[in-house]
Amino acid sequence: MSRKKLERFKENEQNRNVIQPGKELFETIKGNWKSVQFENQNPIVVELACGRGEFTVGLAREYPGSNFIGVDIKGSRIWKGSTIAISEGLSNVAFLRTQIQLLDRYFHQGEISELWITFPDPFPREGDEKRRLTSPKFLEMYKPLIQKNGIVHFKTDNTGLFDYTLELIQSRPDCEIMIHTHDFYASPFKDEHHGIQTKYEKLFSEKGEKIKYLKFRFND
Repeated sequence: MSRKKLERFKENEQNRNVIQPGKELFETIKGNWKSVQFENQNPIVVELACGRGEFTVGLAREYPGSNFIGVDIKGSRIWKGSTIAISEGLSNVAFLRTQIQLLDRYFHQGEISELWITFPDPFPREGDEKRRLTSPKFLEMYKPLIQKNGIVHFKTDNTGLFDYTLELIQSRPDCEIMIHTHDFYASPFKDEHHGIQTKYEKLFSEKGEKIKYLKFRFND
């Protein structure tokens, strides 16, 4: 392991906005994000596979009245977002280091108001469907964690994954599609995201890939 990574891991251990294995709060945070981590009762917005946290931090800048949590398993990645948030005094940002399939261990029922799924691995092979973050397996895990009328946002450059997800959501009677577009930056919805982009979104956009976007919620 490189010296730089070791230094970043050490900083993560010290940074209050990083919740990870080895910290006492990692085992007790479920149901306590507002009272313990953020010390307020503002809505909680979660980004899955947040990487370096560009989107999580960007949203936190725009919406100081909400709490934002980026989830990723890579400590060296979330170190970047963590340190930026600290340097900017953004107390409404936190990062959870865990695997996404374990999300329900760290959030209580109805604890999340909005969920962002941004540029996940498409896992294009049919045998890998269960690994897709928009598969029925993951949707069933998200559903109880999101509060009544809570929103799910999904962005991707991958047409196959987007069409798969759109068809799946359309087929579910417990889901209501609010917005969907195959060309986000040519749509009337682009200004709603305040120009905030993830590393991969910038990369794909520069290559001429059209960004797809889906916004939906679970019905009662």
